[in-house]
Amino acid sequence: MAKGHWVKTVVKLSYLLALGLALIFGSSSNAQAPISATKGFVASTAAVRSVKRGVDIQIKDVNPFTHFAFIPATSDAKTIKLEKVKATNVYTKLKSTMDPAYCGNLQFRDPGGSMYCPYTQYQSPAPAYEVTYSFTGQPLASDEHDNRYFTFWVYFRPEELDTAVRSKLSAGKMKRAELASYFRVTTSRQPFRGSTVDMAKSDFCQTNHPWLHHDPKCQDKIIYKTVTQLPDSITVQVNAVSPQPK
Repeated sequence: MAKGHWVKTVVKLSYLLALGLALIFGSSSNAQAPISATKGFVASTAAVRSVKRGVDIQIKDVNPFTHFAFIPATSDAKTIKLEKVKATNVYTKLKSTMDPAYCGNLQFRDPGGSMYCPYTQYQSPAPAYEVTYSFTGQPLASDEHDNRYFTFWVYFRPEELDTAVRSKLSAGKMKRAELASYFRVTTSRQPFRGSTVDMAKSDFCQTNHPWLHHDPKCQDKIIYKTVTQLPDSITVQVNAVSPQPK
């Protein structure tokens, strides 16, 4: 191999290696958010997009301060109670990096690795207060311990809480019962209209397996109807309230 070709090959391999490491590990100053810090985030429509050398980078805003949470409809909403409030940081932006060349070759290097394309990374942490609540509900089918105790959390900007409350939280001088009085919890489960198969008006080909028809000329006739039904979850909203004067 000529010396010039050898140098180009080394430079190309070095570039691909550096790009791969960057996509896998990301920047150390912008570590990916833990799962617990991203639940309930709502992506906004604002986004910044950059395409350079075929690499598509998008940065979207996320909103962790919705004050909403969703729990299974089988939960007992009357058991919702405040557990703790702590100062933390939450991420407000989501960076998505899509490299067609890297992602296209990933399936040959790492089976199942395509699930990490595009590579996403949470960024721009902002100060917040994490408010954790507990509730009881039906155990998960996969839970061999039959656990009925669950938690959820919502986030508040520091300025959304009263100054006196923030001061007491910093000093650790507030009991749980008093702390709970500074938040109001409301629950709702509003019915909605959706579509479902009308079994009385639909006709299905006679077969023991829905995906196998004995008569190739048979055509299923599926009729849908609109029904009012309840959602599979309970919406929980938590609002901060001002301290009542004594």
